[in-house]
Amino acid sequence: MKHTKGEAKNNEAENSKEVLNNKHKFEVNKEECLSDSLNEDAPKESTEETLTECNELDAAKEVLEDLQAKFVQLNDAYLRTLAEFDNYRKRTLREKAELIKTGGESVLINVLDVVDDVERGIASSKMTQDVDALREGMELIHSKFITFLKQNGIKEIETEGKVFNTDHHEAIVTVPAPDESLKGKVIECVQKGYYLHDKVIRFAKVVVGE
Repeated sequence: MKHTKGEAKNNEAENSKEVLNNKHKFEVNKEECLSDSLNEDAPKESTEETLTECNELDAAKEVLEDLQAKFVQLNDAYLRTLAEFDNYRKRTLREKAELIKTGGESVLINVLDVVDDVERGIASSKMTQDVDALREGMELIHSKFITFLKQNGIKEIETEGKVFNTDHHEAIVTVPAPDESLKGKVIECVQKGYYLHDKVIRFAKVVVGE
């Protein structure tokens, strides 16, 4: 059950008021006991009983005062805990907002390295006619980028010769299977699909044999 600070303070005030009322009752009862014990006309046994009652009231008063002190201590600890939790909640919300805002920073920084490689490759292509060298450079850039994707939990969905699975594949067209063994299987991948860890973030677009 959720309590606000205002409700906690109101409860504290009501409890303190009740404690004070009880203390007042004890004081009144004690005075009545003492008055009865000092009454010369009262029987001796009655006087002794009255004194016993007064002693019991004194003991009860001490217990009440001890309980009141414990109540104040526990209520103060409760209010402190409530304030600390409220501060924790606000701090967590701020940190969450900051994480959403900048969480992809490290990933984007690594993407910039790949952009640098691509730009260097474009600049080199303007100064050379060696097609093999250009192809080799592009393959190195591609390999580096694939490694970067794997390091960040992204991997390719397998398609070649696999049984068509709607959880991983999207059939863009079906064609007669060139072989009985290829019925219901992927014949060609038109666009690769990818997982982010175990979640599909892009379905593989495929041609399926029927």
